[in-house]
Amino acid sequence: MLSNMATSLILHKRIFTTLAKAKALRVYVEPLINRSKEDTTASRRVVFSYLQSKEAVTELFKNIAEKVADRPGGYTRILKTGNRLGDNAKTCFIELVDYNENMLKEKAAKKSRTRRSKKGAAAPAAEAAPAVEAPAVEAPAAEAPAAEAPAEK
Repeated sequence: MLSNMATSLILHKRIFTTLAKAKALRVYVEPLINRSKEDTTASRRVVFSYLQSKEAVTELFKNIAEKVADRPGGYTRILKTGNRLGDNAKTCFIELVDYNENMLKEKAAKKSRTRRSKKGAAAPAAEAAPAVEAPAVEAPAAEAPAAEAPAEK
């Protein structure tokens, strides 16, 4: 069962299952992903002995190994989704971390906001403030002739 679930996770990047199965799958698949970082014949044979699927091994060594090359561990994420209606089992998604585009976008947005960026943002705002004040100074001068015109009548 774990071999089939690991193959599905590698091919589809996300699967929906129960929490207990997802936790067992995490222990099963993360060492395989870690082994895929070194692309040797021996490591391919070991991974194939666990997965028994040529397509999954090819996907793991070509695409997934490239994305997780700089990651020291923690290749999967478990997101709980609630309880199943029939038997009230806890259900979840298990997914590969580097393949969720929504989480990657949020992570990139959070990286741009730090405490130090507030200090850097204050300096450009101060530079922009005089540029805004310059047209405000010209506006009263433009209003002055308009104020004089009705007085001349």
